[in-house]
Amino acid sequence: MDIPALQAFVAVAEHGSFSEAAAQLFLTQPAVSKRVRQLEQDLGVDLFDRIGRNISLTEAGRTLLPRARRLLNDANAIRRALARLDGEVGGQLVMGTSHHIGLHRLPEPLRLFTRQFPHVELDIRFMDSEAACHAVEIGDLELAIVTLPPSPLPHLAMQGIWDDPLAFMIAADHPLAEQSAVALERLLQEPAVLPSSTTYTRRILEQAIRQRGLSLNIAMETNYLETLQMLVASGLGWSLLPRTQLDKRVATVGIHGLQLARDLGAVTHEKRSLSNAAKAMIATCRASA
Repeated sequence: MDIPALQAFVAVAEHGSFSEAAAQLFLTQPAVSKRVRQLEQDLGVDLFDRIGRNISLTEAGRTLLPRARRLLNDANAIRRALARLDGEVGGQLVMGTSHHIGLHRLPEPLRLFTRQFPHVELDIRFMDSEAACHAVEIGDLELAIVTLPPSPLPHLAMQGIWDDPLAFMIAADHPLAEQSAVALERLLQEPAVLPSSTTYTRRILEQAIRQRGLSLNIAMETNYLETLQMLVASGLGWSLLPRTQLDKRVATVGIHGLQLARDLGAVTHEKRSLSNAAKAMIATCRASA
């Protein structure tokens, strides 16, 4: 069975779109369509129902998808095993990271990595930390550099790299910004702009609030921390943000008896043998932490 055809099939199935699959694979849309058609001819079944602009998996496609993923993972494992025989750091490294980490933590490690290991083909995918962990679990990513889950997840191995202290932030001209510290109850009277409840950062906050029998007054949600900082600076509410985002537009609000933090680091699958490139990326991030 043709590996490129399986890659095209899996990409289309996951994106629900031939054009988005083509963008992921750095191919043209006709090339992706040709590979999928060839796979359908080889197997003698239709893998997608195509109705107008909408596509969906057929029963045969749903049956093939998990098996195709396993075959692709096995093929990648073979490549990694052979590459490790001579200790060379090369090949492709498919990794995921969040936009925030990509902006604030990865620039220096990436600069060092690309200089030291020029033969590695980096495929970096930007997504929420939670989505990246799931992608590692199902084998779509070899490595994720993300916010680590507050609690262990099945099948995933986690290595902390950076401590990431969090701070309650509010607009610099808000009355609470003039106080050195306030009670949590006072802050919660104000509207909050926060990441969604599915994010690890939000879970950290909600756990602390539940322990005190309190609740949030949420005005707006977005998972982009830079957007949250803008909303805070605009006066739409307070937020819990990494201290690395503190600037003159916002101010921290000290909360009596409460300091929160999260861990940033590497997530891999506990049963997946890492490529030399993945090991080198983790080591480079650690060295520059």
